[in-house]
Amino acid sequence: MSEPAAELSAEDSKLVTLARATRARTGAAQGAAVRDRDGRTYAAATVTLPSLAVSAVGVCVAMAVSSGSTGLDAVVVLGDGSVSDADLAVVRDFGGPGVPVHAGDARGTIATTTLS
Repeated sequence: MSEPAAELSAEDSKLVTLARATRARTGAAQGAAVRDRDGRTYAAATVTLPSLAVSAVGVCVAMAVSSGSTGLDAVVVLGDGSVSDADLAVVRDFGGPGVPVHAGDARGTIATTTLS
């Protein structure tokens, strides 16, 4: 269930900066950033090709998994201010229940926080 956004921690604010910069650099529909359980961060943008379509969150999680990460501490997704059910499922599959997913607009203003 989505809740109005609360004050972000300094670490989660860094994820906003990474997601915003990645989205702006690529011009993609969404930018995302995740922090894994070891404190490593991954940032990515939506991939939309004729033969491949992956959400920004999906790319971030794939990067974390392929780097040997064992789970997630937090997720930020920026774009239209929402997070899809499919992205929440990906976060839950890899990070387990209770991972905060902060969703905001392209400027980085967080509108909601949802727990996976």
